[in-house]
Parts: sequence; structure tokens; C-alpha cells
Amino acid sequence: MSGRTKVCALIGDPVEHSLSPSIQNAAFEAIGLDYVYVALRVAPESLYDALSGIRALGFHGLNVTMPHKASVIRYLDGLNDDARRIGAVNTVLNSKGRLLGYNTDGLGALQALRSKGVEPEGRKIVILGAGGASRAIVYSLSRLSCQVSVLNRTPERAEGLVLEFSKGAEARLSWGPLDRENLAKELEDADILVNATPLGMRPLDSEIPVPSSLLRPDLTVFDLVYDPPETRLLKEAKSIGAKVVEGLDMLILQGAASFEIWTGCKAPVDLMAKIAREALCLGRKGIRWAMGGEVTGKPDEGNDSYGKTWYHG
Repeated sequence: MSGRTKVCALIGDPVEHSLSPSIQNAAFEAIGLDYVYVALRVAPESLYDALSGIRALGFHGLNVTMPHKASVIRYLDGLNDDARRIGAVNTVLNSKGRLLGYNTDGLGALQALRSKGVEPEGRKIVILGAGGASRAIVYSLSRLSCQVSVLNRTPERAEGLVLEFSKGAEARLSWGPLDRENLAKELEDADILVNATPLGMRPLDSEIPVPSSLLRPDLTVFDLVYDPPETRLLKEAKSIGAKVVEGLDMLILQGAASFEIWTGCKAPVDLMAKIAREALCLGRKGIRWAMGGEVTGKPDEGNDSYGKTWYHG
């Protein structure tokens, strides 16, 4: 480090178990950038002071995780269209003293699907959960010609999300309750299933958000949970020959998008993936969910499934 080193940081609460410093610092070093990335615990009541300090110290960029993804917006100088429509920020760029907010969540999800050869255009996608992760993905899918069904244990939340993004959407959006009967009906002709709930993440990794009997070999199953990287849902899907997409893929790709916003350089995605998997194998503990650069701790209040058992198989 030197006086010329550009400082990027993750802000959130908690951040102690974040994978992002390992991933981003390895990427900076790999392409010879004089950048450094640190994780900073910022309590909700300290957010204004933290942003003031970040401005004063000239931090170059930020990742923003829970619980600040929405509340940080009032302290920024501008938003890109995705962040404005989603109502949440996971990436900030300091552009000549102006703090500009971005959201790479939906982009990371679409790239994760496409990296496995799955194109959502023209498909039916069933999304479980109506929280922040679901919101970003529904927004991104709403601009494609596809069919999206959002299911939530509190249907009113799914309804509100769908109504918000239906105006001007290319996609056909619908909503419904997240119960076994409706799951069976919606999955019967679905092409892609997205688990945007925290069910299946450690320490509740024996849980599964969908009865395994409803999975099919021709269904693509995308689980946003990334600790463990292969959740029980993904194991069950693989066992019958279904294509699977890991939450870690989304985490890496949205992190790569943040990297490119800060640096203007193409991210070394393969290296970032290698570092992320190594970090998890080293036994990092904590609850991790692929939303907003990184989520550690409870998911946001849009998901009312946290801590509830749905199905055991």
C-alpha cells in the first residue's frame, strides 16, 4: 500500500465472515492494480457518519450489504437505472467526489444462469421468496420476454413485487402462495426454479424449500444459498439429472461486475471463483446468502421463511 493506493470496502453489519476481501484483493493483485479491499462493520445508526468518513477519506468504491442496501441511497449523489428501480444498492463508485450507486444483483443472477448454458428468454421461471434477492431478479427478468411466477408464504408481498414491476414489463409476471399445492401446479410446466429464500443454508442445510418429488430432470434449479455451495436442493436436483446453478456463481459474478465498475478492467472471473471456493473450503463459518455482493446474517424482511422448516424431502 502507498499514498496512491485506491481503497475499496464492504460496509454492512455483520461483515466478519465475508468472502469479498479474499476475492477482490486476489483479483486486484492478479492484474497489477494498486487497490486494496477491506471489510468494515457499520451499525445502522452509524451509516451517515460512515459515509461522511468515506467521502472525506476518498474511498474509491464500496460494496454494500445488509442492512444498508436501501438506507444507503439517501446518502448517495446518484443511482443507475437498475439501483433506482430495484430500490437497493450493492455497489458504490466514487466518481470525482460523487458517490454513485449501482445494483449488480440481477445482472449476477442472469450471468450465472447463462454461464451454465441456460437462457431465461422465452422460459417460465418460478421464484421462491419475495425479499431483496427476488426483487432484483424479478426486475432483471421483467425486461426479457419470459414468464415469471413469484411465490411467497405471505402472498401479499409477492403480489406487491409483481405489481410494481409489471408496468412496462416485457415479461408476463404472476404471483401466488408458497404452499405445496401451488408449488406443484407452478412447477409442472416450469423451465427454471430459483430459490431466493434462505432455506438450506448452514446451519439449516438439511432443509429443502421444495419437495424432491416435484423436481424433474428437465428443470434447471438455481439456489441462491452458497454456504454450502451444493445445498440439499441442488443435490436432490442433480441426483435426477437436472441442471443446477449454485449461489456461489451469482456471488462471484456480481462481485466481478462491481470490480469492473471500480476499475474499468475486465474481472479475472476464473481466479475469483477459485479463491471463493478455497475460502469456503477453509472453513469460513456463518450464514451466507448470495445477495448484494454478499449477505451475512439474516436475510431481509421481505422473506418470511427464515428459520421455518418447509420440507424434509
